[in-house]
Amino acid sequence: MTQGRLSHGRVALAIGFFVQGAVFALLVTRIPAIQDRYGVSDALLPVFLAAVPVLAGLGSVAAEHLVQRVLPGGVLRWSQVAVCLALVGVSGGRGFLGIALALAAFGLAVGMLDASMNMLGVSLQRAYGRSIMLSFHAAYSLGGIVGASLAWAGAHWELSLVVLYGPVVSVLLPLSLVASRWYVNERGSAGDPGQGEGPSGGRAVSGRLLLPLCLVMAFAYIGDSTVSNWSAKYLQDVLGSSEQLATVPYNVYMVTTLLGRTVGDLGVRRFGAAAVVRAGSVGAALGFAVVALAPGAWVGIAGFTVLGLGLCVIVPQTFAAAGRLFPHASDRAVARLNIFNYVGFLVGSPLVGALGGAWSYRGAMLVPMVLVLVTLGYASTFEGRGRYGGGHERARAVDVG
Repeated sequence: MTQGRLSHGRVALAIGFFVQGAVFALLVTRIPAIQDRYGVSDALLPVFLAAVPVLAGLGSVAAEHLVQRVLPGGVLRWSQVAVCLALVGVSGGRGFLGIALALAAFGLAVGMLDASMNMLGVSLQRAYGRSIMLSFHAAYSLGGIVGASLAWAGAHWELSLVVLYGPVVSVLLPLSLVASRWYVNERGSAGDPGQGEGPSGGRAVSGRLLLPLCLVMAFAYIGDSTVSNWSAKYLQDVLGSSEQLATVPYNVYMVTTLLGRTVGDLGVRRFGAAAVVRAGSVGAALGFAVVALAPGAWVGIAGFTVLGLGLCVIVPQTFAAAGRLFPHASDRAVARLNIFNYVGFLVGSPLVGALGGAWSYRGAMLVPMVLVLVTLGYASTFEGRGRYGGGHERARAVDVG
């Protein structure tokens, strides 16, 4: 495979990650406006929100089966179209049925999208021979920052959802379709002809071998959902900040996530994936501890800053580890692993809320702290056969992008 094709494929896939980050942020940061538009009660809202990750899990299962017949790039291309159109549908639907159908379509499509874009990331990293997976997730974080900023502007100028979402999608959708022409499809699936059977290199994906990575993925997303759903409330209600200052932790978390992922691949190349995951787990746990013990708002913000730098490396490296563990069935492994993204998202927010209400929110912050520390026990799963990133890196690999 030529260096030019790899480089183009890397840029194209990064655009796909960026678009997904922006679209997802545009949805989740405008939940209050969506609730007001459709008159969804506070009691019913959690049902709508829980349905999206449940359907996304089903979408990830569907992607596992689709890629046995269609290249992952094809699944990514058309699921990204569906996600963008579903976002527009959320803004322009009518009544409960309209919003229910739009969110259902969004959930199913986003599950297929998340699975297929990480499949392509894992296979492209294999073709590169060095760690590049974190750079794709950095593009996702950048998209999330852009999407959240656009959502803030829409709220500030009191734009309707249609006026906000329509122009943004009219730019992002053609961009993603043009970029999709350069996706590099390297099959790492159960459909590969001529591959032998085996737990880590054949057609089967061993649940026993994949389970540690599934747990790590779920724990990471419990931590992530804790920040996204509870950081503002925690700063305002527990640490006594102003309403304006309470918006800072999540913004800081997003920025440090971007920074950590931007430089993370260099750490993997130098120290190996397992060392980076260990450092990230300790950093995330330290961040949660600082948040739990913070005497005031600014110390709490410092904790969320450390937390973002630590937690951001775990998810991309978990996908990469699945690709190393099942090199000839990586598409299937990634699709199954991706389901635990949504498991963590579903569990995290209600868990912290229940513990906060029954005990204390400071105590509740210790739960994700303990869970990310559990990741240390599974760090050996991220080890590979070489010094340069755990089996994906080659010492003299040419930088083609």
